Amino acid sequence: MTYRVWALILFLVTAACSWWVGGWAGFRLVEQESLEESFRYSQLVANELKRYRPIPELMAEHPLLESVLKYPQSENLILQANEEMKQMAAIVGSSDVYLMDRTGLTIAANNYQLKSSFIGRVFDFRPYFQDAMRTGKSAVYFALGTTTDVRGLYFSHPVKSATGKVLGVIAVKVQVTELESQWQRPVPFSDAEMVVLDGDGISFLASRPGWLYRDFQSGTEAETSQLDGIDKAKRGNLRYPGRDLAPISVVTLGQPLGVSERSQRIRINDNGGTREYLSVQTPLPQLDWKLQVMVGTQSVLWTRIQFLIGGAVLFLGGFLTWLYLRERYRREAELALRGEQLERRVAERTADLESSNAQLLEEIRQREEAQTELRETQQELIQAAKLAVLGQMSAGLNHEMNQPLTAIQTYARNGRRFLERGTHEMVDANLNEIVTLCDKMAELTRQFKVFARKSEGPPAPLDLRLPIDAALKIISAQEHREGIRIDWRRPEAPVMCHGDLIRIEQVMVNLVANAVQAVESSEQAEITIDIVDQPAHWQCRVRDNGPGLTGDTEQIFEPFFTTKSMKQGLGLGLSISRQIMDALGGRLTGHNRADGPGAEFVLTLNKRGTAE
Repeated sequence: MTYRVWALILFLVTAACSWWVGGWAGFRLVEQESLEESFRYSQLVANELKRYRPIPELMAEHPLLESVLKYPQSENLILQANEEMKQMAAIVGSSDVYLMDRTGLTIAANNYQLKSSFIGRVFDFRPYFQDAMRTGKSAVYFALGTTTDVRGLYFSHPVKSATGKVLGVIAVKVQVTELESQWQRPVPFSDAEMVVLDGDGISFLASRPGWLYRDFQSGTEAETSQLDGIDKAKRGNLRYPGRDLAPISVVTLGQPLGVSERSQRIRINDNGGTREYLSVQTPLPQLDWKLQVMVGTQSVLWTRIQFLIGGAVLFLGGFLTWLYLRERYRREAELALRGEQLERRVAERTADLESSNAQLLEEIRQREEAQTELRETQQELIQAAKLAVLGQMSAGLNHEMNQPLTAIQTYARNGRRFLERGTHEMVDANLNEIVTLCDKMAELTRQFKVFARKSEGPPAPLDLRLPIDAALKIISAQEHREGIRIDWRRPEAPVMCHGDLIRIEQVMVNLVANAVQAVESSEQAEITIDIVDQPAHWQCRVRDNGPGLTGDTEQIFEPFFTTKSMKQGLGLGLSISRQIMDALGGRLTGHNRADGPGAEFVLTLNKRGTAE
């Protein structure tokens, strides 16, 4: 029981440490995201101030403004000033541009044509007017417009005479629409809120509409305002006229561990709901504003739970490791006793494996030799089948060769007699006939020589008409060819396919030779060869009007299956032909004709390339 008690205590300590470290890491992560968002928005405000702050000073240098302030009774100058300010407002993209005299009375404005024009209104109570008159320098102020009821930034600058006397103040109002359009919550947190507070703690920009124009520093000492002698409520009414400025309940819960001094835990009670946030306040540049980013602490709880789970996993891993080592040390004695027996068994097993491995290697070697021998046998068998076809055609070849040889002998004897008589024209004619007969014999023997050659090249694009032409020349030399009509419907355009000339020629010789043998007993023996164009391939059909196929049509492609006598073949032709077509990526099928007696063999080849 002792080690169990210690394990429980260690587990509780690990859980407490994980919970504390998880809180530290969670608040650090929340603060980091808040600081990044604060920096982004403070830079946005700084850029907005840099953009508009020099504009009133440049406008104050216009000589027309000095003239208007010196002669406010001149209607012509007032009209020119109004049009000039209207043009200035359009150029700088501000909502209002207006000119006030020393008393704060507006004498010219860009909105002079509107009912809500500033002309005739007194703005001497506005800090931006008072600061410009008192210091003689530019001033910036944020407030809710008393005329338009629209929030805006007010940039002002005094208009001076040539002697340096302050004659009045020109003011430019810029709406905060762009600032609000770029307001974004931190992406990782869905419960983040942000407010921008003025010097009195009143929110004039807020991510939540219900928090706009609320007092976030109620009950605390506010910063000193530039309107001396006016209390906080009076300043708020002047700055945000017509707004309630109700306080919002904010309770400070202290500073979590691991965060900077700018961060505080707060609880906000509003509209009957309570929510806890990590608040980070950032002073905005050149103004008395503060940006307060508030991120919900719910993510801290999930971070603590994750660390708690991680600590539990580490504890369980360590505890299980300790149990494993404890059990391992206990069993080491047993393993030592069985070591010798295990070594003997391993040695015996190793010897068996070595023997099995040697037998397996020998079987692999024998299988590879058998495969090599099989491939060589297949090639020799194909070549033997081709030579057998040549042997069957030798009688027909002798018949075809005897006639040209007899004719050559006759032309040669006649040429000798014509030469003795001096008839050279007849000698030349006989020699031309001899040359023609020799070319015919050479073409006939060339087809047999090409057919007998082995094909070793890879498949390539070729014209399908060429192997069919060569096969028919070889078939024409057979002695049984007489009386058989072969209708070769040769296409006029090239038929480009993917194959090999010699191997396709061998298949065609075999198919046509089989057809010749099939129609030998027919009264009107006829063989038809045509080519059909399909979407992705070509089909060469060899049809005859013989007795047709018997039994299973697939059985005829098996090796050594034949319906002929032993003198006509061994039954290897169709089997070899199908193997050739499979190797070329094509297909060879056979069946009985549907339009009449006889058989039909279809040779299918893929389309590749086009004729040049």
